[in-house]
Amino acid sequence: MNAQQSMMTEALRRWRIIPVIRIEDPNNAVPLASALLAGGLPIAEITLRTPVALDALRRITQEQPEMFAGAGTVLNVTQAAQARDAGAHFVVSPGFNRAVVDYCLEHDVPVYPGVATATDIETALEAGLKLLKLWPIQTLGGVPYLELLSGPFVGVEFNPSGGVTGANFESYLALKNVVACGGSWMAPPDWIASRQFERIRTAVRDTVRRVALLSPSRRRSSETSIIQEAVLPR
Repeated sequence: MNAQQSMMTEALRRWRIIPVIRIEDPNNAVPLASALLAGGLPIAEITLRTPVALDALRRITQEQPEMFAGAGTVLNVTQAAQARDAGAHFVVSPGFNRAVVDYCLEHDVPVYPGVATATDIETALEAGLKLLKLWPIQTLGGVPYLELLSGPFVGVEFNPSGGVTGANFESYLALKNVVACGGSWMAPPDWIASRQFERIRTAVRDTVRRVALLSPSRRRSSETSIIQEAVLPR
């Protein structure tokens, strides 16, 4: 694991929540990032599901450098390269694309590919990755599925998403093989489009408060210095 991958993973261990963002207007990018920061959560996964996503990502990385702003829904090497050029701190994909993984590892971009099956997980392990996106978790079986995976895949950890909500994220974070959960409940597209940034800030703050009530043993004592290093320019 390269240094950037390790530091980004430690940041995920610290914050435990990944807001999954779909944005239609790049002018909303920086105010959105400000709302997330004000709520106490310096992470955003900007999904490449809209034509303006890369522009939004670039604006955040340039104007809010303290954010861990990454690219989601990365489907090919071209998109991975574009995300890197836009300053992405990490890359997330819905499935396991070896070419995307290899590109990110070669260019020191933290990458969290999606897996769904035991075969996917074994393929990711061969690539040297042990923290993986598990998507879509609710369709796959939710908490019981993660509990089953902990048997044969000791040491493998997951960032589940796809059906994780404000009502159920704590049940996922309680599992030993879960590092962080991804979801859009704190900043859904309609809130962003209507510029309800105060509402987003409040939802983020509530989520952060609930995460803080979880077992402190899940958090790392060295997290502050690691997080500061992770956002330094590559």
